[in-house]
Amino acid sequence: MNAASLELDLDVFSGPFDLLLTLVLREEVDLLEVQLAEVVIAYLDHLHARGELDLEVATEFLVLIAALLELKSRMMLPRAEDDPLDLEPGEAAEELLARMLEARRYRRAAEHLSDRLAGEDGVRYRSAALPPALRRTTLADAGAVYDPRRLGTALAGLLRVPAQLNLGHVTVPTITVGERLTHLRKLLLRGGGCSFDEAVRGADRVTVAVTLFALLELYKQGEATWTQDEPFGAIEIAAFQRPARDRVFA
Repeated sequence: MNAASLELDLDVFSGPFDLLLTLVLREEVDLLEVQLAEVVIAYLDHLHARGELDLEVATEFLVLIAALLELKSRMMLPRAEDDPLDLEPGEAAEELLARMLEARRYRRAAEHLSDRLAGEDGVRYRSAALPPALRRTTLADAGAVYDPRRLGTALAGLLRVPAQLNLGHVTVPTITVGERLTHLRKLLLRGGGCSFDEAVRGADRVTVAVTLFALLELYKQGEATWTQDEPFGAIEIAAFQRPARDRVFA
């Protein structure tokens, strides 16, 4: 709803704001008897009820109410007979009408530009300069871009069924942590410990990872420990030696 259709209920007038403007311009309603403050309060109540502010409508209302205030102030303030700057009520009304028409033209221009922008939503034009290669192109090369056969070739490529993916590199785990625990325990029972490289000799990457999990489990249970002298160096695994007081003798 625009500002002109704002419903008013004043002492001297009741109806839409645009009708009040028409009656004022026709001098059928005395502007001196219209409480413009009540018009502003009514508009603020309208904004509060809607819960949102439309800047275009608010601008239109400000233009109209400012023109009415200026016209009313000219009518209320005394003026000298030879003062050429003051306007007669009829001239002031014509000035108010001219300002209203000008504000309406600007609002329609803004609506037109807004519709143009909405119609081009999603379309963005290139603002950078063309690459040097495109600046030297010929008219024939530019027209070849719109060749229907080129479009058909591109669509055919999209419809072509791609080759089946080779999943040979995907390894399915075939060994469990329990099996690697058994393997590590056998190596440690030989005495002297072993290296991690020996424990995973000939194994694939998944088996190496599972063996590492098994080694962590042995360390957690207090069965084994390991040493590594330098980063990324060899890992030596040894059976965990319990203190003599913790051993159980038969």
